[in-house]
Amino acid sequence: MAANRMVYMPLGGAGEIGMNLYVYGFGPKGREQLIIVDAGVMFSDMETTPGIDLILPDFSWLEERRQRVMGVFVTHAHEDHLGALGYLHRRVKVPIYARRFTASICQRKLDAEGFGTSSIQMVRDLTTAIEAGPFRVKFVPITHSVPEASALIIESPGGLVLHTGDFKIDEKPLIGEAFDSGIWQRLSKEGISALVCDSTNVFFDREGRSESTIGPALADLFTSVKGAIAATTFASNVSRVRQIAQQAVECGRSVVLLGAAMHRMVGAAVESGVIDDFPKCVDPSEAVRLPRNRLLLLTTGSQGEPRAATAQLSNGKFRGFQLVPGDIVVISSRTIPGNERAVARVVNRFSASGVKVIEDHRELYHVSGHANRQDLTRMQRLLKPKMVVPMHGEHRHLTEHAELAASNGFHSEIVANGSMLDIGRRKIIADYSDQVGRNYLDGNEIISFDTGIVRDRLRMAREGVVMVAVTFGRRQVETEISVRSIGIGNGHDKQTDQLVAETVQACIGQLEMREGPDAVERQIAVAIRRGISHAVGKKPVVRVILSGY
Repeated sequence: MAANRMVYMPLGGAGEIGMNLYVYGFGPKGREQLIIVDAGVMFSDMETTPGIDLILPDFSWLEERRQRVMGVFVTHAHEDHLGALGYLHRRVKVPIYARRFTASICQRKLDAEGFGTSSIQMVRDLTTAIEAGPFRVKFVPITHSVPEASALIIESPGGLVLHTGDFKIDEKPLIGEAFDSGIWQRLSKEGISALVCDSTNVFFDREGRSESTIGPALADLFTSVKGAIAATTFASNVSRVRQIAQQAVECGRSVVLLGAAMHRMVGAAVESGVIDDFPKCVDPSEAVRLPRNRLLLLTTGSQGEPRAATAQLSNGKFRGFQLVPGDIVVISSRTIPGNERAVARVVNRFSASGVKVIEDHRELYHVSGHANRQDLTRMQRLLKPKMVVPMHGEHRHLTEHAELAASNGFHSEIVANGSMLDIGRRKIIADYSDQVGRNYLDGNEIISFDTGIVRDRLRMAREGVVMVAVTFGRRQVETEISVRSIGIGNGHDKQTDQLVAETVQACIGQLEMREGPDAVERQIAVAIRRGISHAVGKKPVVRVILSGY
């Protein structure tokens, strides 16, 4: 009989910040029963993934083993941890477990995909142990920048794992449970086989601050501003959103929520009972008539998202509001690596219109929701695990975290996406990286990253496009050539299109008519690319359509 083993494998989130998806298994080799922790997304950008709505993990590995999947456990309500839940549920339909606030956001994801309410199992914290095949899973309250974030105790006959999810050590949070050292000390006595731990802030060694320290700084800022204020932060950070709103009201300002996510998250927090004292907000249609010095806009889009409220305001008027010199924008969040250009574009547009932007480089109006080096060290020493497994971070974060663990006297293993770790043996035992990748949500369709669509779009953006329709008559002189070029030097000039038409005509004159239409299309396309490359130094995407051939 094959020996049982407990394994861990990330399918996203280990080598990137975002798209978190982790798998645990227990059983004989190749027959392990599995559970999933989180199912998140990454956001696209025009530089690398033009036209793509979302980037999703590739679920193929799980779909092939769906009969062995026992459930999905969601640690908290951030998009990079649950944004792909509805798409996963299409392929692997199993129970989904989450705490109250997270469950309400999970349900919205399933509603968007047409699923009912029966799949979501709302759980309490440590008082509830969920049986999922050979696993017993408990949700442990932990502090983060979203309500009711949880670590997971994952126990099987093969060992006990503490999966932190995203966390920080905050003993005075404004919403949610304070960090309780006693809980973690008691857990350490049970013997932790592996601490699978957030790595996002491993490079930050300065002492962390509590969310409760932000209020006075916000009050001072709001009092000093003579014009309107727009404040943007992650909508899911309802503690921050509430603080901003409360301080604004105390300073005599009316609060307006702008952006669907802001309404959605505040609504979910109120409905689930996480907050019961959110200030009354003013409808935009009424607020546009208020004096500017009595107005605070709470906006989505702290990461420069082009369709979010903050970016829309930077472009001019949005929902009747327009920021002018004397107004300010406060970005109460840290820019996620990779989003720097998008944020800079928004900031520069505001700057050009005379609106001051406070990016908070001194972190007066923002504190991170992720553990810094001191927090990570404290967690390791509290739990005393047999092994530390860094997760949630780019490879440089994972490596730095492993080195930190070693300096604290703990064995560590770096487990990249697609690598399988045997937790008991503390070693990598398989590599499925060739089966693990990412998919793109393109409109309503999910496409594989290797289909070439993104590559074609990037090439069209760099090199331009030429479309040619050739209609053959009975004689060569009756052939009609129609050309449309886009993005090639003076792409719409008659001179460029004339160059293409002449190139096509010359190519047709040299054709041997016994060749098939596919071969003719290829020859014409090659001739066009060569001609344009010689003339303007571009190698465009060329599409040729033949008729009457």
